[in-house]
Amino acid sequence: MHELGVLLEVVKQVEKIAIENEVERIETLVLQVGELCSMVPKYLTKLYPAAVEGTLLHGSELQIEIIPGNGRCRQCGQIFNLIDNKGVCPECKTKEFEMLSGKEFFIKEIVTYE
Repeated sequence: MHELGVLLEVVKQVEKIAIENEVERIETLVLQVGELCSMVPKYLTKLYPAAVEGTLLHGSELQIEIIPGNGRCRQCGQIFNLIDNKGVCPECKTKEFEMLSGKEFFIKEIVTYE
C-alpha cells in the first residue's frame, strides 16, 4: 500500500504551506485523484486518520474528487471515458487513443477554520 507514503508526503507539504501562512488548524483537505492514477481513493480515505495523527491536519476531513480517465481517439477524434469503454473508441472501435485525463493526483484545496 503506497497510499500511506504518498499521504504522509502530502501532509508534510500541506503543513509546510499552513506554517508559511500562519494557519493553526485545517478543517478539510481536498485531493483530486484521476481514475487511472495508481492511488486507490478508498485506501486514501481509510489511511488518512493515521497519516494526520499529531499534525496540523489532525481531526480534519479528507475529500476526494475523482477526475475521469478520458481519451481522444486518434482515428475519429471522439473523446470518451477509457474505463467505461475499456479503451475502445465507442464511435470507430479503434484502440488507438491519446490520454487526456485520469492520471492526475493534486492537492486541490486546503480549507482552514475561520
